[in-house]
Amino acid sequence: MIGFRHTDPRFPFLWEDASQPAGRWHAEGEGPVHYLCDTPDGAWAELLRHEEVTDPDDLLTIRRSLWAVELDNDPAHIPTLPTEILTGGPGTYPACQEEARRHRQQGITRVEAPSAALLPGAARGWRVDGGLQPGSPRDGKVIVLFGSRPDLVGWIATREGRPGEDLLPKVRHFSPSRKKKNTPR
Repeated sequence: MIGFRHTDPRFPFLWEDASQPAGRWHAEGEGPVHYLCDTPDGAWAELLRHEEVTDPDDLLTIRRSLWAVELDNDPAHIPTLPTEILTGGPGTYPACQEEARRHRQQGITRVEAPSAALLPGAARGWRVDGGLQPGSPRDGKVIVLFGSRPDLVGWIATREGRPGEDLLPKVRHFSPSRKKKNTPR
């Protein structure tokens, strides 16, 4: 399986220590935790949601690396939380973080959850049949890996790219009242 991850072009595709900012599946100091998506659109959608990008003009300012990372076949555990929590805003992060702690205490190193950033059916991709056609709708997934992962191999798919304008309506955006945070690596 290949996972996709965006990063600041100045940094590698994985965190190596616990200094990363808190996220849905880890609190401050609980890293490294690696968030990958099953599609490139999913990885870009995570960035757009986190940075609250809704205006097509703002896409022109994005310069991120997109990595394709070869994932092992470790079993993925599915969180037992309601969809509203798994796809909710920052207020739902504590419940996800607690679920992740429970998994880590059991020795689990990999969790797979629905994409919080992509709307249902938006991980559809493309096919060629008389020209470029939308692929079948499917739901996006996030693969969360706990701990240091020097065994993973990644390939840079683009060094300084940005998502297309067509992705904006597929993103589950935060509410307008949410304040921005710093961009994650």
